[in-house]
Amino acid sequence: MTRIRNVSLLTAGVVMMLAAACGSPGPAENAERTVTIYVSTDRVFSEPVLQEYERRSGVRVNAVYDTEETKSTGLANRLLAEKNRPQADVFWSNEPVRTLVLKSRDVLAEYRSPSANGIPDALVDPDGYWTGFSARIRVIAYNTKLVKPVEAPRSVFDLAEPRWKGSAAIADPRFGSTSFHVAALYAHVGDTKMDDFLRRLRANQVRVVDSNSTVRDLVVRGEVLVGLTDTDDVNVAIENGQPVAMILPDQDGAGVPVMPNMVSLIANAARPDEGRALIDYLLSPDVERMLAASDAVQIPLHAGTPGPKNIPAIDSFRPMTLDYTKAAARVEEVTLRAASILGL
Repeated sequence: MTRIRNVSLLTAGVVMMLAAACGSPGPAENAERTVTIYVSTDRVFSEPVLQEYERRSGVRVNAVYDTEETKSTGLANRLLAEKNRPQADVFWSNEPVRTLVLKSRDVLAEYRSPSANGIPDALVDPDGYWTGFSARIRVIAYNTKLVKPVEAPRSVFDLAEPRWKGSAAIADPRFGSTSFHVAALYAHVGDTKMDDFLRRLRANQVRVVDSNSTVRDLVVRGEVLVGLTDTDDVNVAIENGQPVAMILPDQDGAGVPVMPNMVSLIANAARPDEGRALIDYLLSPDVERMLAASDAVQIPLHAGTPGPKNIPAIDSFRPMTLDYTKAAARVEEVTLRAASILGL
């Protein structure tokens, strides 16, 4: 009787296990779909874009944001450190140079998104490792109560003139969009001219601060008269009715520095399919419309997508002609060189 009872219990247990296996999803099926993205674009602008993707796709986005002081540099270094055990699936950079550094060090994977159709060829990597979208512009901000429009500097190099002594500010050239701008200028005008400019800038008592938003705030308060910053930073002040305006620099010289966002798939990502789907979304005209309409006021790269208010259309000025690969190859060297010349 005991033996029969034990066999019955065993049989019942097997039946229950089979029923559970057939009728209930396993751990993999229960697992939440997620994607991890490292983002150096300001959180206040990028987070709503990623939240909208969660709403549309049902995929949870684990976003890691860079700090204001180390924009793009901090996350790029983290991606390099994690190269053999990547934690991110996608990198959304707020400027192009660090992305090209990562490509040169085999951190990125090839992916040609169908959403890139319509983006200018110059902003799509022919090898497929990155794609540009939604651009910002480097600009000279000036205090409208203290500087007349006709007196505002027209070139970055004007900031070294005696009339701006002690009255100009820039962000630390080792980080963020300022590092991009420095690398771009070194690539465009050469070492001799840039070294000389930076020496004159230091002699002119330029204020070097921790971020582009700090540059803007100094200009707004009148603590400096002019400063080198980004369109999104200036636009926030304009929308708040503060006494600031912007000049698109070097239209008659090196050209206006245009900085597209760049998005890339990470090599050996844990969730490559989810990464590709997120990239498709970020490169869509919908996202460019969102970024143009937001305080980020970024310029769409898809033809026909409405542009932002307060910012000139991209076909209304002459952009800097830049070899991004050439700038990226020396970004670490020249930004440290600039910091040394400026006494940082």
